[in-house]
Amino acid sequence: MNDIAIKLENITVRFRIPHEKIPTFQEYAIRWLKRHSVNYSDFNALNNISFSIKKGQTFGIIGSNGAGKSTLLKVISRVIRPTQGRVFLRGRIAPLLELGAGFDYEMTGRENIFLNGAVLGFSRKHIASRIEKIVEFSGIEEFIDAPVRTYSSGMVARLGFAVATDVQPEVLVIDEILSVGDIDFQKKSAERILEYYNNGSTILVVSHNPASIRQLCTHVIWLEHGCIKTMGPVDDIINDYSSPLS
Repeated sequence: MNDIAIKLENITVRFRIPHEKIPTFQEYAIRWLKRHSVNYSDFNALNNISFSIKKGQTFGIIGSNGAGKSTLLKVISRVIRPTQGRVFLRGRIAPLLELGAGFDYEMTGRENIFLNGAVLGFSRKHIASRIEKIVEFSGIEEFIDAPVRTYSSGMVARLGFAVATDVQPEVLVIDEILSVGDIDFQKKSAERILEYYNNGSTILVVSHNPASIRQLCTHVIWLEHGCIKTMGPVDDIINDYSSPLS
């Protein structure tokens, strides 16, 4: 187990979906008080997922929309708890799951660097000593003291990436964030990820871009309908995934 960074055992994530739309919590409460039943059906976003990733490996996660990719990353990042199963994680994790996650859009970019850094477990003193390098990497120096609500989605992603990857984490989790921003920033982000990989970080990447997966990853997990269809070396899995017969 000493060489394992991530291990999932029989992970299932189940959501309850109402059969009819209830527009407000107030209406839901009224129905509950009046004993009017609400009919639900169960939906398994993940079904009995088990795998291990060794320290220093770079895994891509691919699959069609709704296959469970983002849910899987959220389970690994401990953003959501699985309905069943166990997750083992070794080391500090830096999750980049959603644009603007952990940001206050009324605060400035500079203020959000301190806020997001605190969420990731960094001290204020550490962030203060690194803030100029974080701002420089993000490439938004001109706007750093403007409210984040004035930022484009690409600017938000660049700032979030710059904060989360300022210090090399043991585990880096990235959900489609490399598809935003300009070409130069995408290249700079990929170079930082490869640098961390070469220095021993374990990296998980979700992307719909097979070229990005080939560039960044050594192995791939292919999800379909919440299950692992197959997993293995990147070239083998991407070739099958990209085939018209796959």
